Amino acid sequence: MQKVFINRVSHLFRDLLLLEQLKEGLEGRIHLMLAGAAPLPRQIEEFMRVTSCSVFVQGYDTPRGEICLRDHTLFSGYYKRPDLTEEVFSDGWFHTGDIGVWQPDGTMKIIDRKKNIFKLSQGEYVAVAVLESAYTQSRLVASVWVYGNSFESFLVAVVVPERQALEEWAAANKKPGDFAELCNDPKARAYIQDELNKTGKKLGLRGFEMLKAVHLEPVPFSIEKNLITPTFKLKRPQLLKYYKDRIDQLYKDAKEGRTTV
Repeated sequence: MQKVFINRVSHLFRDLLLLEQLKEGLEGRIHLMLAGAAPLPRQIEEFMRVTSCSVFVQGYDTPRGEICLRDHTLFSGYYKRPDLTEEVFSDGWFHTGDIGVWQPDGTMKIIDRKKNIFKLSQGEYVAVAVLESAYTQSRLVASVWVYGNSFESFLVAVVVPERQALEEWAAANKKPGDFAELCNDPKARAYIQDELNKTGKKLGLRGFEMLKAVHLEPVPFSIEKNLITPTFKLKRPQLLKYYKDRIDQLYKDAKEGRTTV
């Protein structure tokens, strides 16, 4: 495939000898294959091209991603740090670590840092810091950590509720128990999740940015637990390690359509 113009005759021979049966299994009439929505891994694209003996074309919209720069005015590298230089340069392109999105007028807006961006399994990019900022506008939330990864199609979150707001809800609904017990109540979790998603919709968040499951944490994220920085920024790797079992359970229960206890 990579040397098709040099090796056209031998390629034709191999196609007829090895792949004709597979081609006939696809009714022998396929000349063009299209893939959309999100980019396929290179090995899958190559496999489909070779085994189907057809043209394989990908078409997908990726309006946001890491901003890369290439110009003679860029710096040549980090001083005496070839490891860092190699990390940020690829094929002559400088990877800034900033995530940008094209605007309707053709300008680019920086929305986050790469370390705070990930892609869901369906190909959508998520800027979790933006979502967390939106969800914390709810009066029910003291702080929130949103989590997702490229192997899942939806988001979950660990939420520290506002004590007074949750206790007011409990009183109105005649729910007994202290704050920790209320955080463990399935109806309380469902209520807060629903209210957070309502807040997200009002602020223009998209469907894949909604929360499918939440865990209510009665104890605030703290520096002592190494979950936040001295400037109160979330330490995402440490949060994932600390709440790993909870996160796994949230995904399991959300897929099964039930609320985590």
